[in-house]
Amino acid sequence: MSIDLNHTIVRSRDKQAEAEFFAHILGLKVGAQWGPFVAVEADNGVTFDFMDATEIQSQHYAFLVTDEEFDQIFARIKEAGITYWADPAHEKPGEINHHYGGRGVYFDSPDGHALEAITSPYA
Repeated sequence: MSIDLNHTIVRSRDKQAEAEFFAHILGLKVGAQWGPFVAVEADNGVTFDFMDATEIQSQHYAFLVTDEEFDQIFARIKEAGITYWADPAHEKPGEINHHYGGRGVYFDSPDGHALEAITSPYA
């Protein structure tokens, strides 16, 4: 039996804006609204279903990407003037990490969700 993550709900102040942020930075597409959700699908089929909410609790989402995808994501982060860090505690601003022979960067979404792009699954 195989157990796969299918989707997760991302609480947002503005589901469309938060979905567009995720999609733009990660190089993905925003799907059509379905019920109360706006979905962004990762390449492995997992969807991030954005839902409007008044209370937001920050969640952490890490994305395993290729070196080429990392370069593209990192360029979009810098182009947008988004603050980024080399660590999850936000103690190393303006840096990326090189853990386990890969690269990693942490940044926050407009609603304060902690996002991470890594090129090594062991980061």
